[in-house]
Amino acid sequence: MARTAVVLATRNAHKLEELQRILVETGLDVELIGLDAFPDLDDVVEDGETFAANALLKARAAAAATSLPAVADDSGLCVDALGGMPGVRSARWAGVHGDDAANVELLLRQIADVPDGRRGARFVCAAVVATPRGAERVEEGQLDGSVVWEPRGTNGFGYDPIFLPAGERRTTAEMPAAEKDAISHRGRALRALAPLVGELLYGGG
Repeated sequence: MARTAVVLATRNAHKLEELQRILVETGLDVELIGLDAFPDLDDVVEDGETFAANALLKARAAAAATSLPAVADDSGLCVDALGGMPGVRSARWAGVHGDDAANVELLLRQIADVPDGRRGARFVCAAVVATPRGAERVEEGQLDGSVVWEPRGTNGFGYDPIFLPAGERRTTAEMPAAEKDAISHRGRALRALAPLVGELLYGGG
């Protein structure tokens, strides 16, 4: 019997790889398909005020358009010195969606005069599964840490090169993928979501 197909509602190649890697490691027995398999689908306007709201927008749209269950996440960096920003605006902080280098550069300029003891930050992720029948589940994950003074490392994406997890000497961009997944906000949210995906797919939800 063919495995159930689940759409991962993203066109971001880095995020797609990470989502697939984490979900596979949870043992979830499904076929994971990225949005690039559906080139005619329009991108969703992420205008929610919370990570969960944006993730729900993406998952609902993908499930409705493909008639398949969909998993989506929304995540970002919340910096204490910026009042919790960029938050849900993390991917477009510098004005262009997905320009990681520009986003990092702008954020570092904005906190250039903030001393080490006040550079606290956290990565936050909301992960969602939605089915074409309207069933939904939401889980959130968080990773606390701080913002370093300049980018370090070439792994990961987004703000990984400037984020130092609490108790670590390496940024998340300096960590091997498996180590990062074990502690990351996205890893925590997706590991919590995985059994709920199974519940909806195989429990009649």
